[in-house]
Amino acid sequence: MALAETETEYFPLSFEQRPSDSVVAEAEREVILANPGFGKHFTDHMVAIDWTVEEGWHDARVQPYGPLQLDPAASVLHYAQEIFEGLKAYRHADGSVWTFRPEKNAERFQRSAHRLALPELSVDDFLESITQLVRADISWVPDGEDTSLYLRPFMIANESFLGVRAAQRVGYYVIASPAGAYFHGGVKPVSIWLSTSYSRAARGGTGAAKCGGNYAASLLPQQEAAENGCAQVLFLDAESNNRIEELGGMNIFFVHKDNKVVTPELTGSILEGVTRDSIIQLVRDRGFDVEEREVTVDEWRAGVESGDITEVFACGTAAVITPIAELKGPDFSIGSPDALPGELTMSIRDELTDIQYGRREDTHGWLYRLDA
Repeated sequence: MALAETETEYFPLSFEQRPSDSVVAEAEREVILANPGFGKHFTDHMVAIDWTVEEGWHDARVQPYGPLQLDPAASVLHYAQEIFEGLKAYRHADGSVWTFRPEKNAERFQRSAHRLALPELSVDDFLESITQLVRADISWVPDGEDTSLYLRPFMIANESFLGVRAAQRVGYYVIASPAGAYFHGGVKPVSIWLSTSYSRAARGGTGAAKCGGNYAASLLPQQEAAENGCAQVLFLDAESNNRIEELGGMNIFFVHKDNKVVTPELTGSILEGVTRDSIIQLVRDRGFDVEEREVTVDEWRAGVESGDITEVFACGTAAVITPIAELKGPDFSIGSPDALPGELTMSIRDELTDIQYGRREDTHGWLYRLDA
């Protein structure tokens, strides 16, 4: 069949191997993996792919991990034209290594690229890039309880040009960092702070894209949250300042007593989380009614007071599921800082992590093998 005039023929990229000659010694690596923290240590290699408007994607390679050389006029430094993703590689009991729904990350990466006027990397090349890196650094995948290898694909505009237009030269990279358990000593409900002075994103903005600017906008409110004894910040919509959107880097769910689970609908200013989508499916599998709709702070308050809302939790790649005990504001609180994790919250968290680590059957075909 002839390709449509608007289509171009796709050829998968071939990755050149450029092994590092200064890998971390095994003994040092084992010390790191015993207590990796999060985002503190990095593996021996990285993936890099170049793109230009003339050549498209080319020069795919696995190379030694190291600094990037950027011209001071690189577009990313001036116009923030960049995007990223986050996913994990899990070592199963038999030693095999898998990741979780990476095609969803690849598709979101494409949507983010489109919104930031960056070139779209194919799903197949995205998947191959993370596969190539994990295979090169397979010894960096930890095997401790609730540990993983965090994968960070990202794309930056590296053209040296100060005009305000989409860059014509771009770099795509993947780096990896061993990650320890998010919760030490068991999952703990957290208090979160309601931001009333700042917005994360607005309709028509970049809220649905995973770009650094959205996270930069959350840092000052996050500091405010910490000053008030809270672990995270909750953002409202920029229009009514009453509709709940998401936390600084996590989606939010409300469990009702009548077997109903509610989460804010995707309006274009909320990031569509892979964990969020997976939870919706698992909750529906149990017979719960899931509603994606507008949720307000007033509804949250009334639901807790009446007993209709029985559990609240947040979700994301890093923590998977975090129970929320209390919402705090400048002159109010909803819930109690002493609240215990909810039954459904913990049950869904256990089910999801059991699938990711191969302890439970993957009935939805969500796992993707990386080591073979």
